[in-house]
Amino acid sequence: MWQYPELDPVAISLGPISIHWYAISYLVGIGLVWWVSRYRTRVYGPNWTEDDLADILFYAVLGVLLGGRMGYMLFYSFETVLENPIAILKVWEGGMSFHGGLIGVLLGMAYFARSRSTQFFTVTDFIAISIPIALGIGRLGNFVNTELPGRASDVPWAIVFPGEDFGRHPSSLYQAFLEGPVLFGVMWLYASKPRPIMAVSGMFLLGYGSLRLVSELFREPDQHIGFVLFDAVTTGQMLSLPMALIGVGFITFSYLRKK
Repeated sequence: MWQYPELDPVAISLGPISIHWYAISYLVGIGLVWWVSRYRTRVYGPNWTEDDLADILFYAVLGVLLGGRMGYMLFYSFETVLENPIAILKVWEGGMSFHGGLIGVLLGMAYFARSRSTQFFTVTDFIAISIPIALGIGRLGNFVNTELPGRASDVPWAIVFPGEDFGRHPSSLYQAFLEGPVLFGVMWLYASKPRPIMAVSGMFLLGYGSLRLVSELFREPDQHIGFVLFDAVTTGQMLSLPMALIGVGFITFSYLRKK
């Protein structure tokens, strides 16, 4: 087993101002998504301008921040919202949900598509390819913050977290690998050939949902929630299974409609 490395969550501290590694992971992820999106626009299309890409990225980031926070409070801390609704605005206290962020991004892409008089799934098919980059880097930020601890384990690579004397699966690193390089590779290869509209979006939903179902097997359920079904199913799995099924539906419908 390995001891958790002594990592300071604060990367830079200038008097009262502290810049956390988690915030830097967001910035790096956003930068790489921008770079990959520009490359794909030049090589594969669609023929969007720099301003179009900037707007897509802006609405996506806004959707992640607002949707991620609201999703976390509603999916994982609903009792807190009932007791103190203003808590949903306290983003500095931490707590972000991927599924909530996804809903926020979809709403942002819907607004962009409407403003440009283009099809919604043309936009989501485009942005879905790059999203895994930001997801993988964000999970590294979770690891630095000692967030998302894994379930107890004695595997050789288990990590002993601060204040504990037993090993855990490094589940945040599992998720960083699966949601980052693995999912990005799947999306890139799948989108490298012409696909009917909606199919790439469906593949993202199917890919992320399936990989999250697997990674949740090694992740410790949130203490204040625990397992939500049969003492084995987590909230993350409950949210990811419909996501994967919707992805299958999108892919199937896209090819049937093409025929």
